[in-house]
Amino acid sequence: MKKLPEKPPTIWNETAIRTIDTLQHDPTFRKAVTDYNTRYLAWDDLKYRIPDQKKRMAAWSVMKTLRTMRYEPVPYPPLDLKYSTTPEISRSLHIFDQYLSGTIQIHNKTIRLEESYIINSLMEEAIASSILEGAATTRKVAKEMLRKGRNPRNKSEQMVINNYLAMRYIRDHKDTPLTPEFILAIHRLVTEHTLEESVVGRFRDNDDIVVADPVTGVVHHTPPEHTEIPGLIDALCRFANADDDDARTFIHPIVRGIILHFLIGYIHPFEDGNGRTARSIFYWYVLSRGYWLFEHMPISRIILRSKRDYALAYLHTEYDEMDLTYFIQYHIRCIEEARKDLLTYIEKKQREQHATKAIMRTIQTINPRQADILREMMEHRDEYFTIREVSETHGVVYQTARTDLLGLAGQGCIRKEKRGREFVFIFNEACDLWSEGTKSGRFL
Repeated sequence: MKKLPEKPPTIWNETAIRTIDTLQHDPTFRKAVTDYNTRYLAWDDLKYRIPDQKKRMAAWSVMKTLRTMRYEPVPYPPLDLKYSTTPEISRSLHIFDQYLSGTIQIHNKTIRLEESYIINSLMEEAIASSILEGAATTRKVAKEMLRKGRNPRNKSEQMVINNYLAMRYIRDHKDTPLTPEFILAIHRLVTEHTLEESVVGRFRDNDDIVVADPVTGVVHHTPPEHTEIPGLIDALCRFANADDDDARTFIHPIVRGIILHFLIGYIHPFEDGNGRTARSIFYWYVLSRGYWLFEHMPISRIILRSKRDYALAYLHTEYDEMDLTYFIQYHIRCIEEARKDLLTYIEKKQREQHATKAIMRTIQTINPRQADILREMMEHRDEYFTIREVSETHGVVYQTARTDLLGLAGQGCIRKEKRGREFVFIFNEACDLWSEGTKSGRFL
């Protein structure tokens, strides 16, 4: 970001008050202010919509007054945090409650999500989160590395592997309460072998860190002093582990998870890896609250498409009296976009399930996982598959993957070849069993 957004005024002068008195009976002004407030525009956004300084100040004064009346406090004592629940946020949270914690249905049919689908999504999240933090790799190369089980060749690929291991760790420990030690464990996972060992899995012990644009050097945020970190983290853990049963302090779980994301970024407790840790903590929290479909939603891929808006969401919050609505609204939009991507992904997987069932009807001696492996090999008939790759992508141990592949090879469905030190498996184009099914499209 070449230029920081303009900070909003904090003092309303008499001129603004007189302008409000003059404009309050203007239906065009009232309609515009209502619209801008519903969309929760920041002060910086208004200057392009209301060029006149006096009118802009009057509009902002009315908007801030209305927002102040609707603020909901965040029970995090170290900071004066607040937010508003806009109609857009309320609507999206209702949709998330319906679709992200229950049974998945497409066209009135329930779809079963295999372990391999979850693993694919965790890979996508790990890759996008790494690229978001500067990893110099492509999605294709990174995905192949994870699927093949290849060792990383550089720091960027190590970042991808680290993020992937962290996502799997979070999935396995979603019922673990948040503690400083848990946060440190996640940080170690996402940064190991990419930073100096002295700072991996440790809170920073200095104040030399600022959040700045890597190209321009413009400082976006100066974190709290390192001596404050233990107290801020303890308070963050209490906030995360708080009982949701108290109606007086209830915050929607997805909103609370977004606030945790913001707090890690704001506190910036580590010398590096804060963004990856923050996004990991968000995933841990929503999974811990039963929103299991987040396992299938690589939200960092959406953030990667809108890096500037991600930075602005932090800045608008900090500039406007720690009003978290900007940050919450941005992430709600990312989640909604990820949800729509998920539905498209599920429809694709539903077609794959139909193809897998067709294969099983043709070869009744193979199990569902073998049929799924065979379908995938048919779709990528020019590629070779390794035992390690099948083990990784289908979430089974090496011996199970080996048995599946050897079984398919024994029936002539695939070929086994030696490449270097390991065996690889390729779809058998010469197998007459598949000619009719392939041509008719039953399996594709």
